[in-house]
Amino acid sequence: MATKYDYKQLDVYIESKILVKKVYELLCKFPKEEQYALCDQLRRAVISIPSNIAEGLGRYSVKEQVHFLEIAYGSLREVDCQIDIACDLGYVTSAEAKEISEQINKVGAILAGMRSKRVNTPNP
Repeated sequence: MATKYDYKQLDVYIESKILVKKVYELLCKFPKEEQYALCDQLRRAVISIPSNIAEGLGRYSVKEQVHFLEIAYGSLREVDCQIDIACDLGYVTSAEAKEISEQINKVGAILAGMRSKRVNTPNP
């Protein structure tokens, strides 16, 4: 089990930060009128992923860890939805959306595995 001091070494944290960077790079292409709407929402959602991973892994209770991993997963799905909408609106290309989707799936798979492992592991 990760301690609150080593979450930065975990693949899920590293991969979620890669997702943050990719989303931020895309946001530069959005039109100005979206800066305080979809862009703002996407920023909050994508930043929530590594933030909740870090916060959850700083908790000692398995129940709390799982709770924060689930919040991170919810934010991941929110980013997926918002990128899909941005693609429909023509703000990102389907190729860019596919690249983000692949990163989302990678982070999601790791989060799901971590959640499953913790749910099936009793508190120390």
